Amino acid sequence: MPVSAASAEKLRAAMARLLAGEPLHTDGALTKENLAREAQVSHATVHRAEEILAEWDAQVARPVLRTPGEVRRDETIAELRKQMREARTHAAELQGKLDALATVTANLYAENLVLKKRLGRTRLAVLPAEEGTTADSRSPHR
Repeated sequence: MPVSAASAEKLRAAMARLLAGEPLHTDGALTKENLAREAQVSHATVHRAEEILAEWDAQVARPVLRTPGEVRRDETIAELRKQMREARTHAAELQGKLDALATVTANLYAENLVLKKRLGRTRLAVLPAEEGTTADSRSPHR
């Protein structure tokens, strides 16, 4: 049973909008289901409209395989995304180590201040930077 003239007109208008990339009622994907939704007719109506379906099939290309260049591009993008994830993970690990070192340094500084107060000193001793000296020869408390 063929479709009514009104349904055929809706289907042709919907097909024109979809092919032009200007859908009103769908996401714009070139599918027969979207053709029905865009025309606001039932899926069964679309399948009864054999002439319009033939036009649709002639206009809508079958899924195109990706070209070798597109495949390489997609592989490169995937590899770069993987590298970025790894770099972010590494950066997070390094930041954790840096935070731990900052905490240890702050604790050592606080402990050093407490020890200096116990010894009654307020200044730090400056060690000479001479080559060939040992830690014992530089110590102010021999």
